[in-house]
Amino acid sequence: MAELRTEEEQVQALKNWWNENGKSLLLGVAVALAGIFGWKGWQQQQAVQSENASILYQNMLDAVVGAIGPQQDEAQLVTAKHLAEELKTDYDSSSYAKYAAMIMARVAVDNNELDKAVTELDWVLANQPTESMFALASLRKARVLAAQGEVDKALSIVSGAPVAGYKASISELKGDLYLAKGDKAQARSAYSAALEASEVNSRPVLKMKLDDLAVEGS
Repeated sequence: MAELRTEEEQVQALKNWWNENGKSLLLGVAVALAGIFGWKGWQQQQAVQSENASILYQNMLDAVVGAIGPQQDEAQLVTAKHLAEELKTDYDSSSYAKYAAMIMARVAVDNNELDKAVTELDWVLANQPTESMFALASLRKARVLAAQGEVDKALSIVSGAPVAGYKASISELKGDLYLAKGDKAQARSAYSAALEASEVNSRPVLKMKLDDLAVEGS
């Protein structure tokens, strides 16, 4: 009987523990399972969004090729613009949207729509690009502004661009901008810095720019 009571006491103790802790245990399990399935669902959603953005981007590229090719298809240009806007609206956090804006900025420059190009590049800069893309978009915006006669504003943008991996390009553009202002000394200094930051014989045009200034200064 003593052994039976012990078993009965164990069962009763288990029941009491369950009554006190069972609900919280079930809740913890439910929360854990929800977290697991929620994470998997989020990953699946991200994969689907990335795939959709990739398809839109590829279709946009195809349209751009049709728009700027020998046939100059205006309907393809309209399609490219529409798809780029869709990427920027529905997939704004994706790299595809930012690359789309960069490409449409280039198309705008080719069509002499410089204000439109600046708008596209500003969108890239405002939507958390990588450091590399920020630098590239900044350099392109500076060139567009320079083409619009805003050389000082372009210099300000270039001076604030990240340097890592772009020192040669930044310095060369500074040289171009200083030369546009008529400041040959500053241009020569910037070109020299660009040449020093470049790999040997990798920028023959830059070397020509510096040589031309050397001849003029002699």
